[in-house]
Amino acid sequence: MTNPHYPHLLAPLDLGFTTLRNRVMMGSMHTGLEDRFYNYAKLAAYFRERARGGVGLIVTGGISPDRRGWLLPFGGTLNSVFDLWNHRRVTAAVHQEGGKILLQILHAGRYGYQPLVVSASAVKSPISKFRPRALSEKGIESTIRDYIRCARLAQRAGYDGVEIMGSEGYLLNQFLCARTNLRTDKWGGAIENRMRLPVDIVRRVRAAVGANFIIMYRHSLLDLIDGGNSWDDVVTVAKALEQAGVTIMNTGYGWHEARVPTIVTSVPRAAFRSVAARLRQELSIPVVASNRINMPAEAEDILRNGDADMISMARPFLADPDFVNKAATGRSDQINTCIGCNQACLDHTFANQRASCLVNPRAGHETELVYAKTSKKRRVAVVGAGPAGLSAATVAAGCGHDVTLFEASVGIGGQFNMAMRVPGKEEFSETIRYFGRQIELTGVKLQLNQRVTRDQLMVQGFDDIIVATGIKPRAPRINGVDHPKVLSYIDVLRDQVKVGQRVAIIGAGGIGFDVGEYLLHDPEVALPVPLAHWAGEWGVDLNAASDSGNGGLVAPKLEAPVRQIYLLQRKTSKLGASLGKTSGWVHRATLQRNRVEMMSGVSYDKIDDQGLHITVDGKPRLLEVDHIILCAGQDALAELMPAKKSTSGPRFHLIGGAALATELDAKRAIREGAELAARL
Repeated sequence: MTNPHYPHLLAPLDLGFTTLRNRVMMGSMHTGLEDRFYNYAKLAAYFRERARGGVGLIVTGGISPDRRGWLLPFGGTLNSVFDLWNHRRVTAAVHQEGGKILLQILHAGRYGYQPLVVSASAVKSPISKFRPRALSEKGIESTIRDYIRCARLAQRAGYDGVEIMGSEGYLLNQFLCARTNLRTDKWGGAIENRMRLPVDIVRRVRAAVGANFIIMYRHSLLDLIDGGNSWDDVVTVAKALEQAGVTIMNTGYGWHEARVPTIVTSVPRAAFRSVAARLRQELSIPVVASNRINMPAEAEDILRNGDADMISMARPFLADPDFVNKAATGRSDQINTCIGCNQACLDHTFANQRASCLVNPRAGHETELVYAKTSKKRRVAVVGAGPAGLSAATVAAGCGHDVTLFEASVGIGGQFNMAMRVPGKEEFSETIRYFGRQIELTGVKLQLNQRVTRDQLMVQGFDDIIVATGIKPRAPRINGVDHPKVLSYIDVLRDQVKVGQRVAIIGAGGIGFDVGEYLLHDPEVALPVPLAHWAGEWGVDLNAASDSGNGGLVAPKLEAPVRQIYLLQRKTSKLGASLGKTSGWVHRATLQRNRVEMMSGVSYDKIDDQGLHITVDGKPRLLEVDHIILCAGQDALAELMPAKKSTSGPRFHLIGGAALATELDAKRAIREGAELAARL
């Protein structure tokens, strides 16, 4: 029966020997649970929840076929029958919920953070301190056998197939590209030789597992690096892989060392759909569209237009495991949308921590953070409707408590209302939309424009009072800080005060960078930034010119900056040191490209009609600016908390910025709110 809401997205996909229940794929996302056998019960619960949510096909995080392929020391590996029992727990959980699951075979090659790394050639990666050994011909044959063994073990473990990772700069991608393949034997040189390893692996895996087993290959369509493959090379490889036995062709974009963002929130939605569409015209097997597709409307449009046969969404299923069921029943407004922030998923992965999700702290913690219905209903007041308060209020109400949410301003969202004004962070509005809908669904009593006192709360009979009142900007001690030239970031982002053409920003944390990007935005360019503008800014050839030797890279279109900006900090450390590992470089690159002068170790002498007087490296300097914007930290607003605990009356709880204001952290705030609500 055709789904009335998303008929293409939720249509079955017949692969001949098996049928997927819809066109939605949960793409591979490493959680860290894969790496330790004692975490497989948690991994099974994680995948079970996504399969129950309706996704048609799931791909595991990367599992290595051998020790040389480890991304991290002692990473997840499937090379022994002794591994089967744990993997069967995962496959059984998914199958019991009607889903299908593939094991991703990932050999890290020179990207491995361990001393056993190997690659096509001994070319060191810029993101690992270990120089790889070039695989000998004997080593290549051994690696092929390891892939075959891993695939056969996956079949015995109950997986419906495997995904062979050939994208993002991992081992097979390293063999494919002249950048890293300097060989002169039959495995190097022309593309027909460079593609020999992935093609041989697919051909021999197919022979080993038989016809009725899914083999998906993740193919790099745009390497986005110097020395990347041309479009003709990409098509040549894809056709050879199809002939070798690939069932589904997945798509990937950009190596991890590429200086072009491909998945952060500033990348326009479905930015690479046209590239997948171009490959689909060359193949007869299903092609998957991927990267920055986070809502069903975009996914449906891609399929309706014939740009792909399936849609891969990885992080959206961290944000909302019930994504498909909500879409299928016309409840897309209830989807907890992935905002592409990377703060709790990829940043955790690269820090060797368990992956989760900023907007859904249960992700990866399904067996530990449980939202159970209460048998003891409590009256709960939550003060402050920023991220922490919204999380606490909606989770508590969802668990059955009677919740009243007080907010002093005219709307919910707190700091997210400012973040969503920053170019590339428009997605933050989706989180406000989600929480607003949850307030309605869970029955939270929302009281806007209500600045309550402790005395007012004490007389209303609440059992628990959750203080989530957030922060106030801190004014640094600078002579002249009260000058009319001085603004706070709230004046700029929330109140939209007009700012001059020459600006100094004091404070180079996350807020300072946000203000810088906001002030650099050309008001003539609509938000969200159009795809063509983004591609030009970063030098991406989405037309994938056949004669390109740089994997889709072209010269960026550099334009004159909208403003002259100085970004300053007292600390002598790197500016933006607190920014996320996987997104911080994007923000720094944006400011550098727009000629923002960034200075550390700055002493602020005074502010007057001339501008900002500073001392840097012992030398005085005058910045003749129109405005000075303060982003120099904040103080907690916790006046509602009693001076000491009482054994009578309501229990008080302090969360979010009101509890720790040193660095605004929505990830911590939402997690604290959810954890507190779950244990009330």
